[in-house]
Amino acid sequence: MKRIALALAAGLVFCTGSAAAQATWPAQPVKWIVPYPPGGSTDMLARLVSHKLGERLGQPVIVENKAGAGGNIGTDFAVKQPADGYTIVMGNIGPISINPALYPDLPYKPQRDLAPVTMLMSVPNLLVVNPSLPVHSVQELIAYAKKSKAPLDYATPGTGTSLHLAGELFASSAGVRLTHVPYRGSAPGLNDTMAGHVPMMFDNMPSALQLVKAGKLRALAITSTARSPQLPDVPTMAEAGLPGYEIAGWFGVLAPAATPKPIIERLNKELLAVLAMPDVREQITAMGGIISAEGPADFGRYIAAETDKWGALVSKAQIKLQ
Repeated sequence: MKRIALALAAGLVFCTGSAAAQATWPAQPVKWIVPYPPGGSTDMLARLVSHKLGERLGQPVIVENKAGAGGNIGTDFAVKQPADGYTIVMGNIGPISINPALYPDLPYKPQRDLAPVTMLMSVPNLLVVNPSLPVHSVQELIAYAKKSKAPLDYATPGTGTSLHLAGELFASSAGVRLTHVPYRGSAPGLNDTMAGHVPMMFDNMPSALQLVKAGKLRALAITSTARSPQLPDVPTMAEAGLPGYEIAGWFGVLAPAATPKPIIERLNKELLAVLAMPDVREQITAMGGIISAEGPADFGRYIAAETDKWGALVSKAQIKLQ
């Protein structure tokens, strides 16, 4: 009986201490892991939101870039951190919904190891080419690729990203040969495409938009089902002659799975408040993004649906990592 009483007392102390910790959270800075290098869409969005989130929480929210393996390295790092509310991770379609189908030995299971907080933004993708490439439309690019003796290289922010699959889907839909050239994020891929080292690239609209407007890249098509008001003259893939082609990226916040529910709810509340700020909404719209704020349960259901969708596509297209 004495042992039982001691055990119950210890449990009560633990629960009381845990509740107190949740009540005072955050008492120190929060790390926001971005599993890509600086300069890409994922990083841009995190840095836009992090400062205002920190102001609302009363503690700094520090963005840490941990790039590699299509977002797997940074995501796995976040999964392995203490579930105390002091580590969150920016998730997107690659490491959360595509990579489970592409990597049989993925060291984490997103739906088991991560707790959804909220979606932040969805974005269309752009097919862009170096301005010196002698093509001005998707059909001209297809004809150019078919005449080429070697497969055309295409850059993406990494293996397993939606942009990787965008290229695979383009190649199969258009009947052309392409070689995937993965980079450690958008910025280095965009730099090499602008320099002409790689002729074409699939990228999220936020990181490519200003380069297109500046004439440093030429946009041939957008991968959404409707044109963007930011680039009204750029056709959709369907309009460009590839009916049924549609891929969109998304970005959201997650935390280690055992993070206490009150902390998840607080994070959700503060993030939704940040996304409601007029200046934040204006900047996201200017980036070409669409705000998609929602609750943890809705975000979890969306992740499950996306995982099923992309798993089926990877299997049907027999996409394999090289």
